[in-house]
Amino acid sequence: MTFVVTDNCIKCKYTDCIEVCPVDCFHQGPNFLVINPEGCIDCTLCEPECPANAIFAEDDVPDDQQVFTALNAELSLKWPVITEKQDPPEDAAEWDGVENKIDYLEQ
Repeated sequence: MTFVVTDNCIKCKYTDCIEVCPVDCFHQGPNFLVINPEGCIDCTLCEPECPANAIFAEDDVPDDQQVFTALNAELSLKWPVITEKQDPPEDAAEWDGVENKIDYLEQ
């Protein structure tokens, strides 16, 4: 099983989860992070570290967020690995909790 980054990460892109990942399976896009399902070892360390509560175990991804399972797999093949924590966007707190942000996803 893998973990999946979902909608609330879009435009928040907190990177606290990066620091605890033992296998460097996070990939960074312009305004979103994804997890490579082939690299994820299901260690569960990233989920509680996400300030936006945007990471779920694959089996626990909410029904309205299921599209993100495929997006994580697809985008992790295109985007570079991120291994160090970075500052979030200046307006991250304003976007935290905003629903249905998929239209803002920059690929």
